[in-house]
Amino acid sequence: FLSCREQPIFSTRAHVFQIDPATKRNWIPASKHALTVSYFYDATRNVYRIISVGGTKAIINSTITPNMTFTKTSQKFGQWADSRANTVYGLGFASEQHLSQFAEKFQEVKEAARLAREKSQDKTELTNPALNITSHQVLPSPIISSNGPGEDKLFRSQSADVEITTEKERLKKMLSEGSVSEVQWEAEFFSLQDNNNKLVAALHEANANVDQWKKQLTAYQEETETLRQRVAELESQGTHDSSSENNKEELSQTLEELELLIKAKDEEIQMLKSHKCGRWEAEGEREETLQKLQELEARNAELEQRLHLAEQTLAETLAEREKMHNEVTKVAEIMDVKIFELSELRQGLAKLVES
Repeated sequence: FLSCREQPIFSTRAHVFQIDPATKRNWIPASKHALTVSYFYDATRNVYRIISVGGTKAIINSTITPNMTFTKTSQKFGQWADSRANTVYGLGFASEQHLSQFAEKFQEVKEAARLAREKSQDKTELTNPALNITSHQVLPSPIISSNGPGEDKLFRSQSADVEITTEKERLKKMLSEGSVSEVQWEAEFFSLQDNNNKLVAALHEANANVDQWKKQLTAYQEETETLRQRVAELESQGTHDSSSENNKEELSQTLEELELLIKAKDEEIQMLKSHKCGRWEAEGEREETLQKLQELEARNAELEQRLHLAEQTLAETLAEREKMHNEVTKVAEIMDVKIFELSELRQGLAKLVES
């Protein structure tokens, strides 16, 4: 059905249907899958055809004539009648854009077929020796045939017009009897099957993701419980910190008392030293004073050592408190992050369950 003279000028893919010849109401799918539908042009015969092949069988073999009309019956479905094949073809496209492109190409090819027919008729009339009339005597009928004498030509043109008009009326009646809902449903059926397969695959993938998210949620819950226990431990240590705080206050008060005592002893030592420089009434009083001075110096050294130990203990306590505070802050920040991630995961699971 295809010759080497014909070349494809436009191709697309669509689900092909033919009208049921028995009922003239329902569409019969030509195949289970979308087929390639192409416009072909025969330069030798100057003919345009729409051809679609399923396997080794020609599903569509329709020669385009100027009186054909391509009708859009829905956003993705279109049809045209072929009186020579005595049938109506329907095409279901994947999108409205593909339907519009096919309809535009149909109109272009139809116009080209009309021009080709007029050119062929003009050429035949100029070369036919039976037409022995001048140019101003030519009848203005656009469908006059070149076979036979002039009267016979007019008769044949009028008969063809009547036959075409009758065929148009019959096809319009046949199309009007078709169910619009059935046409649209059958046109969308195969594309819905493809979408359903994609949705099933997406559902399987989503189920796998849900299982993974559930495992991750369980791990987050366990980690959150561990962090809560850690916070409880740190809070209990915080209560000990309050007692340590009281001890620090007592140590600070003790330090202040020791500093006052040392200051008083220093003043006493200075006073004794000033007395030492004076006159002594007796040697016994002098030895007693020196012994008292030594005792005071020893006492002063002891107080200074106690002060140093108290300052060291206070510094260690402050450092330990700062360390524990930093640790509590760090654990609290980690808990906030985990709680936020847990909340996001729950929201994602909720949305997935709703979908």
